[in-house]
Amino acid sequence: MTKRAPDASDVSVSPPRRRSKYTLAPLVLITGNVVLFALFFVWPAVIGLVYSFTNYTGVGAFQFVGLDNYQKLLGDSTFYSATTRTLLYTVLFVPLNFVLSLLIANVLVSKHAKGASVARIFFFIPWLLSPIIVGVLWRWLFGENFGLVNYFIEKVGGSAVPWQSNADLSLLVVVVAAAWAWTGFSMLLFIAAIKNVPTSYYEAAALDGAGPWRQFISITLPSIAPTSFIVILLNTIHAMKEYAVFASLNNGGPGTSNNLLVQYIYQTGFKSGQIGYASAASFVLMLILMAVAIIQMMVNRRVENR
Repeated sequence: MTKRAPDASDVSVSPPRRRSKYTLAPLVLITGNVVLFALFFVWPAVIGLVYSFTNYTGVGAFQFVGLDNYQKLLGDSTFYSATTRTLLYTVLFVPLNFVLSLLIANVLVSKHAKGASVARIFFFIPWLLSPIIVGVLWRWLFGENFGLVNYFIEKVGGSAVPWQSNADLSLLVVVVAAAWAWTGFSMLLFIAAIKNVPTSYYEAAALDGAGPWRQFISITLPSIAPTSFIVILLNTIHAMKEYAVFASLNNGGPGTSNNLLVQYIYQTGFKSGQIGYASAASFVLMLILMAVAIIQMMVNRRVENR
């Protein structure tokens, strides 16, 4: 039996592969994001870095002054005051927001909670408001001469509290207002994390006689540690860049005692016309934020590797 020689009809020729639209779509979307990132972040950052080494005032030409702006910052007491107030605001705001949002989330995911869906919307609404509106609302509440809180205090025979003229009380009002506005966002993150904890853990702990508090400490908190890290990181970065709530509530007052770093940068750059000097302060703030993020990531990685 002789074998038939292969002819051209036996050779299967695969059709040329056509590039799928599902391959091109991600490339198009990524390219758009890269262009926007370069246009609205990289380019302004490069320009700001260049300005930080100049005496640019916002108009006309400028001259390079080397590290003079950074050396001037080291001896600027107003810059140190704004930095200290920013750190104090962050230290107060982040723990308060963390505790409030985690407490509310833990209550709302409880099987005994009634009206949890309505409560979630109620607590989430403040996060949808503009920070300017949040500041105006809380100024109505804690105004010294026309505020609702002082009105009720005086109605029951007390004296008006200097919510705006006392620097510490003024800062405290902003901390509470900002925590109120941001609690909804952190609460949603915690609710999603708590719901992902296997219920078998709680059932086993209940069989061993562990109460709700013990279950929260030994099961809930370790299980939501990655989410807790994200919440703390986002809140820290947000707090160190806060501006709108301060501007609308008390404008950093009384006087300039509660001016944060962002307010200091704005006033130096746009009101005093020292764009180069304000750019140097902006990069110092960016370095502080990068240091905070790196430290938190290192701590989180060390905790996860235990």
